[in-house]
Amino acid sequence: MGARRRQPRSPATTRKPEPARGQPGLVLAHYGQVSLVEDEQGEVFRCATRKNLPRTVCGDRVLWQASNPREGVINQVLERRTTLARPDHNNRVRPVAANLDQIVVVIATRPSFEYGMLDRYLVAAELIDATPVIVVNKSDTLDDESRHKLEQRLGIYRDIGYAQLFTSTRTTDGLKELHRQLKSHTSILVGQSGVGKSSLVQALLPDLDIRVGALSQVTGLGRHTTTVTTLYHLPDGGDLIDSPGVRDFTLCEVPPGELAKGFREFEPFLGGCRFHNCVHVSEPGCAVQDAVRSGRISERRFKNYERLVKAMSSTSRR
Repeated sequence: MGARRRQPRSPATTRKPEPARGQPGLVLAHYGQVSLVEDEQGEVFRCATRKNLPRTVCGDRVLWQASNPREGVINQVLERRTTLARPDHNNRVRPVAANLDQIVVVIATRPSFEYGMLDRYLVAAELIDATPVIVVNKSDTLDDESRHKLEQRLGIYRDIGYAQLFTSTRTTDGLKELHRQLKSHTSILVGQSGVGKSSLVQALLPDLDIRVGALSQVTGLGRHTTTVTTLYHLPDGGDLIDSPGVRDFTLCEVPPGELAKGFREFEPFLGGCRFHNCVHVSEPGCAVQDAVRSGRISERRFKNYERLVKAMSSTSRR
C-alpha cells in the first residue's frame, strides 16, 4: 500500500491588524485610570483606556467608543504633533500635555523667579517647536523704577525674539494682549506655584467655576479636577491648558548637540566650531564660546546652558 500523499498546505496568511474603531475625541484631562474625553459635539465622557495603549495626557486626540450614557473606552491614541514632557523620580520621560503650539511661562517678582528655571521652560518649548511666551504677572506690584529694572534684566530675552507681556488681574493690565496672544493657539500655562496662574486662568475664563463643576460631575470626584492638567476652550477661539504650579521644572535628558538647539541665540554659530561634535563648553575653537566672549551671546544664558550640560551628563552616568 503506497504512502499517502500529503495534501499541500495553503499558504499562511498574515492577518493585518484591524484599524481602531471609534469616533474622534479630545482628552481634556487625565488622572488615575480615567480620562475625560470630549466628543465633536462638546459632550464630555469618562473613559478608560485599553491596556495595550500608552497613557493619555491632556490635549491628546483619540478614537473612542461609548459604553454607557456617560462612559466610554479609548481604542487608539492618535499621533502627537508635540509633547511637553518632564522626567519622573526614576528619570523616565513623563508626558505632561500633547499637541501644543505655544508654551506660556508665567513668572512674577513674588515669589522671585529663577532664571535657570525660565531657561529650562524656554528650551523645552524650542525643542518641541512650540512658540515660547514670557508673561510677567502681578505687574501692579511694580513701581516705575522696579519695572524698568526688571525690563532691563529681561532684555536679553526680548533681544533674541521672545514675546513678553506684563499682566495684572487686579488692574487688568496686559490682559487684552494676552487674550490676543492665546487666540487661535493651543497654549499651556506653566510656572512656579504662587505666580498667580490661577488668577490669570480665572480672568481668561470668567465661567471657570461652572466649567470645573461640570467636569467634576462627570468624574464623580468633586473639585479634585482642579489639581490636574486640564484643557479649556477659550471664548474667542483657541485652547488653554492649565497645569498645576511646580516648585521646579527639569528637562528630559537630550544629547548636548540637541540641547544647544534649545538656545535660539546659539543657532548662527552652530556648525562653525573647529570640531563637528563640539559640546560648546571647554573645547578649543568653539564658535559659541567666542560669541559669548564677544558679547553676542549672554554670559548668563551660556552659564545656564553649561549647568544643563553638566546636569545631564551626571544623570546619564548613573
